[in-house]
Amino acid sequence: MHDKYLTISAITRYLKSRFDLDENLQSVFLKGEISNFKAHTAGHFYFSLKDENSKIGAIMFRSNASKVLFKPVDGMKVLVAGRISIYEASGNYQIYVDEMLEDGVGNLYVAYEELKKKLSAEGLFDESHKKSIPKIPKRVGIITAPTGAAIRDIMTTIKRRFPIAQTILFPTLVQGENAKEDIVYNIKRAEEYNLDVLIVGRGGGSIEDLWAFNEEIVARAIYDSSIPIISAVGHEIDFTIADFVADLRAPTPTAAAELAVPNMADLKSHIDNLAIRLNEGITKKVNYQKLYLESIKNSFVIKNPMIMFDSKRQKLDLVFDKINELVLKNVKDKKDRLNIIKRSYVLTNCDILYKDKRTIMKNIIDRLELLNPLNVLGRGYSITYLSDKTVKSVKDVKENDLVSVRLRDGFISANVKEIKEEEYGK
Repeated sequence: MHDKYLTISAITRYLKSRFDLDENLQSVFLKGEISNFKAHTAGHFYFSLKDENSKIGAIMFRSNASKVLFKPVDGMKVLVAGRISIYEASGNYQIYVDEMLEDGVGNLYVAYEELKKKLSAEGLFDESHKKSIPKIPKRVGIITAPTGAAIRDIMTTIKRRFPIAQTILFPTLVQGENAKEDIVYNIKRAEEYNLDVLIVGRGGGSIEDLWAFNEEIVARAIYDSSIPIISAVGHEIDFTIADFVADLRAPTPTAAAELAVPNMADLKSHIDNLAIRLNEGITKKVNYQKLYLESIKNSFVIKNPMIMFDSKRQKLDLVFDKINELVLKNVKDKKDRLNIIKRSYVLTNCDILYKDKRTIMKNIIDRLELLNPLNVLGRGYSITYLSDKTVKSVKDVKENDLVSVRLRDGFISANVKEIKEEEYGK
């Protein structure tokens, strides 16, 4: 009978699961007024959102709360985005907030985030494009309003820290409809003044007041500038697009001046320290060289220089003896070789070898004489030529050909005449 009754935990857990499975409750956008706001020491925000008729509990964990660019207070109208779920311990439903914007400027924050994302994707915020700020600038440019706390703070700080720096002010509109064009104009104009560093900024204000420094044309002008730029817009918690593009971001105008120029007193102290270190280094070097010189003066070689030559002379004698020994050995080897050659068979039997060679040569000549066809002519033979070719057959000539006949003692010419076979021997 009691099985049909549920515990409070069970029904709460069931309702929570229904909330968590509902896609419509996973991405909710609400607007309302903050009440009962509490910033926990752990960094979380606890508060309620209400309108004329209803109220809902809200929690924003530290990871998201740290991204809020304003200080939430009771009575402030805000826009929040998050998910709806049930907190099981109390059974209350509440919104877990991921983002929170001030109502009325929400569109500006959306535009700010979209432009920030776009320029970041293009690489305008990359550290690789940022120029270094010179350590000791001679000329400092300032783009800001000619009146107000910002210019006073910057000028006072520069004069106090580094009075020898030349400052050039470019009076500029820093808020309002025409401010962005005026800022861009002066950034480009600053290129003509041979500046070492340029401060661009203004004092604090609302997001609407600072909006000129969130404009795309201002961001691109800062990026394209050949002068290193320090951004100094608003207070420490204010971040603009200009801050991300600039070569260096200062939390306040005063901090920008401190980053732009060194402290004269610090420089003087640094130079004094360098002078001391230089003097110590020179003194140490001189003392070392003195000790080195003394060690040379007291060395055994300097005090007894002839001993060094004695050892060299002894070494020279050894080398001379070695060379003489090698020369004598070489001469002896050559003599021994010459004696061997003189005792060789060829030289001791040259007459016999010469006689043998003459006999061999005569035999070769005799054989060549026997083979010489001209010697055959002496026995009554002849050689017949037709146009310098030897006639070997009657087929090689025809009647009336002029042939040459070589005999033993000369040539005769003859015309060929056909002789019949029966006439041979007549």
